[in-house]
Amino acid sequence: MSRRLTLVRVLGMLYTAVVSSMALAQVPPDFDEKLRALGRVIDPAATAALYAPLLKTQDYSEVHVTRDLSYGPAANQRLDLFVPAAAARSPRPVLIFVHGGGFVAGDKHSSGSPFYDNVMLWATNRGLIGVNLNHRMAPQNTWPAGAEDVGLAVRWVQENIASHGGDPHQVFLVGHSSGAALAASYVAQPRFYGPAGAGLAGVIFLSTNIFDPATADASPALKAYFGNDAAQYAERSSLPGLLQTPLPLMVTTAELDPVSFENQALQLRDALCKENRCPTFVRFSGYNHMSEVYSINSTDDTVGAAILAFVRASR
Repeated sequence: MSRRLTLVRVLGMLYTAVVSSMALAQVPPDFDEKLRALGRVIDPAATAALYAPLLKTQDYSEVHVTRDLSYGPAANQRLDLFVPAAAARSPRPVLIFVHGGGFVAGDKHSSGSPFYDNVMLWATNRGLIGVNLNHRMAPQNTWPAGAEDVGLAVRWVQENIASHGGDPHQVFLVGHSSGAALAASYVAQPRFYGPAGAGLAGVIFLSTNIFDPATADASPALKAYFGNDAAQYAERSSLPGLLQTPLPLMVTTAELDPVSFENQALQLRDALCKENRCPTFVRFSGYNHMSEVYSINSTDDTVGAAILAFVRASR
C-alpha cells in the first residue's frame, strides 16, 4: 500500500470521528418532529415542503452557471456547470453530483425548484466547482446505461474542467440514492473508465438504494434497472469491484432511510472492514432519505460539513 493512500485512510479515520459527532448534531427541532412523523419512507414532496423555504433565497450572484452542456449524444446526457466567479490562486477541486429517483425519475434542476442547485451552490460557496448530471432513465435504459453515463460525464470533466479553472486530479463523485448506485457501478467496473482511469480522487455514496442487487430487497426500482433475471444480479453487483478499488470511499445512511437501503450500506461497510479497508461511514441522526440532500446549503450544514471533511481528508 502506498504511503499516500495510507495517509488518506488515516486522515479519513480522523475525519470519521469528527463527522460522526456532526451526524449526532440536531436536525432543527421542528423538522425533527415532522421528519420522524413521516417515518422511514421516501416522500420527496413532504420533505421538500420543509426545506424549500430555507433555500428560496439561494444566491447565484457569485457563481457562473452554464446549463445543459452535452456530455453524450442522448437527450438526457446533459450537465449543469457551476463555477465560482472569484478568481482562484490554484485549480479548484470538482464535485460531480448524480441525483436519485429510483433509476426512473428525477432531474438535476427543475424551474422553480431549489433542488439540486442547492448542492451546486453549496459546493461553489466552499471553493469547489460543481457539476450536476442528468442521465438516461430506466426502464428504457437498463443496466449498465447509468454507469456508462457516469463514465462519460467523468471523461467530460477530465477533458474540459481545466479550461474552467478546475483540477482534473481532484474530482469527487457524489451520488444520492439510485444516483449513488450508478456511481458505485461506475467505480466498480473499470471497463467504463476513460483514458485517465477512474478519473476520481474520492467517492461519496449518500443513502445508496442498491449496491448489490443479489441481496437487495425486490422492488420496482431493482427490476426497472437491473432487470428481472436474478441470475444476472451477481455480475451486476458493485460489491466485488468496490472491494478492489483504491479510491477513498464515504458511505452514509440516514436514520430514517428505508431499512433495505441501510442494509445495503452496512453490507458494503462490513465487507470493506473485513478487508481492513473500512470506508468513512456516517449515519445521519434524525434525517430521512430526502432531507439528507435537501438540507445541503441550508442553515443546517450537518451533511455538507461531513462531505467537505471527507473531501479535505482525501485531498
